[in-house]
Amino acid sequence: MRKIIIAGGSGFLGKALEKYFVTKDEEVFILTRSPKANNHLQWDAKTKGSWTSHLNKADVLINLTGKSVDCRYTEANKAAILNSRIESTQVLNDAVAELAHPPKVWINAGSATIYDDSLSHLNTEENGIIGNDFSMNVCKHWEATFFENDIEGIRKIVARTSIVLGNKGGAFPRLKQITKLGLGGKQGNGQQRFSWIHIDDFCGAIEYLIEQHHIKGVVNVTAPHPEKNETLMQLLRKKYKMPFGLAQPKWLLEIGAFFLRTETELLLKSRNVYPEKLIKHGFSFQYSKLAMALENL
Repeated sequence: MRKIIIAGGSGFLGKALEKYFVTKDEEVFILTRSPKANNHLQWDAKTKGSWTSHLNKADVLINLTGKSVDCRYTEANKAAILNSRIESTQVLNDAVAELAHPPKVWINAGSATIYDDSLSHLNTEENGIIGNDFSMNVCKHWEATFFENDIEGIRKIVARTSIVLGNKGGAFPRLKQITKLGLGGKQGNGQQRFSWIHIDDFCGAIEYLIEQHHIKGVVNVTAPHPEKNETLMQLLRKKYKMPFGLAQPKWLLEIGAFFLRTETELLLKSRNVYPEKLIKHGFSFQYSKLAMALENL
């Protein structure tokens, strides 16, 4: 039995990982601001506290902490998005550096949105083009904070994760809803690439990274076949037997994003990402094609 600590583990991905590992008889503890279960540990994601003792002799640390980017990019929200990631990563770095027996592996969340908008260039860990805007700079600062302390005995991994598809949260329930409302046409010009991963493969990939002791550094956690946005919406219309779906040009999406208090970047940026490290090291995807993943959900 391994002892696994998941910081910021009360959201969609954290709950999925907790369920996944508990069914494998692992011991899982969740660091959260609002403890609601016996295995929940209070933390504010900024300062050290009693939770640090649980990290000692833990096998795995997974940090998923960070304010959701599904919001308007006001100055206050941008500061919260950045600070929630930097402060939580920094305090964990400080805490594990003081432990006599730190976790053997630490997986920190990252994002595939670190790569520049790309229609044709397939971004791998080795050749990915990293650009310069708010979202990409958050990712760069986040990763730099994570890697600034090279702590002996800890194998560090950043999981640059694409959009995770699952029924319990994330983007999929909203995509399902708009498709059923007849709004499941292409968004923008529909040519932007959609990098994705099924929730089961996300959990499996995290376990694989834990167990493959030779893997470290940045890893793209995404399915190997990104699709065009228009293909995604076509597959959703087919799944829900919708004979039509109104297209949503950029100007209309801007209006909708304003009222939904979100940003069009989440729909219009072309995320064209390939999991070269996972493939090379032998990870097997249950759902390598988008049609397969949607059929399961």
